[in-house]
Amino acid sequence: MMISTIFLYFLTGFIGISVGSFLNVVIVRLPIMMKRQWEEECHQLHLAKHVTYRSSRQRGLGNHLHFQKDFKLFNLFYPPSHCPYCRRLIPSKYNIPVVSFFMLGGKCSACQHPISWRYPLVEGITGLFFIVLVYHFGLTFLCLAALIFTALLLTMIFIDWEHQLLPDCLTLLLLWAGLLVNVQNGFVSLDQAVIGAVAGYLSLWLIVRVFYFFTGKVGMGEGDFKLFAALGAWFGWTILPMLMLIAALSGLIGGLLLLKMRRQGRNTPIPFGPFLALAGWYALFFFP
Repeated sequence: MMISTIFLYFLTGFIGISVGSFLNVVIVRLPIMMKRQWEEECHQLHLAKHVTYRSSRQRGLGNHLHFQKDFKLFNLFYPPSHCPYCRRLIPSKYNIPVVSFFMLGGKCSACQHPISWRYPLVEGITGLFFIVLVYHFGLTFLCLAALIFTALLLTMIFIDWEHQLLPDCLTLLLLWAGLLVNVQNGFVSLDQAVIGAVAGYLSLWLIVRVFYFFTGKVGMGEGDFKLFAALGAWFGWTILPMLMLIAALSGLIGGLLLLKMRRQGRNTPIPFGPFLALAGWYALFFFP
């Protein structure tokens, strides 16, 4: 029994770091894919209005509107894994999650440029979380749901931290997944999940509107509204005040520490998505 349990956790960790490797691909490529799509849409819009490239520059859009005809295919699966600096393809023996990073000493095998620590960090965290979730929920449907929940949150945390962006394709996927999980009363009843999704979105929307009315500043983006709505869809409306309190307190403490470390002013924007994600994990593990 002990050997089978150890093997289960080992297999879970291996699957986790493999999933983390794919999450790294999404974290790096999804913002680029979205930016290219925006540039293409801007280009097509200005072509329809017969606006010249020069006038576009004068409007502050610059080279982002210059859409090349030889635009290369770029998605989550193509081109294959490569160094972002020298563009060399990464051989399979150097593409092993976590292990390859330390085998190479944290540098590209071709150009010796340093590799970001985010790669082994995401892979290691994903593997660790997968083991903890299997231990906490056992091999159940709720465990599978929690694994999906965790993978999506991890992806959004790192994208929001680097780009201050929460893609709709991730936040809405998390929201719909929460509603589907609760069709059969997974974490809460379906009616609580639906009300939680609506209440999550409207509560942050209202807070931002009131904040804008008194300060003239936009406190957070709509991606945060959708992420909070997704948490409501997973855990219902009753826990939303607690989640907001946890996210606000952790955001305040984390933001102050970050600004002090970076020696930046208080007007520096801090992404709120990672702190909402922390609150979501609290609900996942401690909500009855």
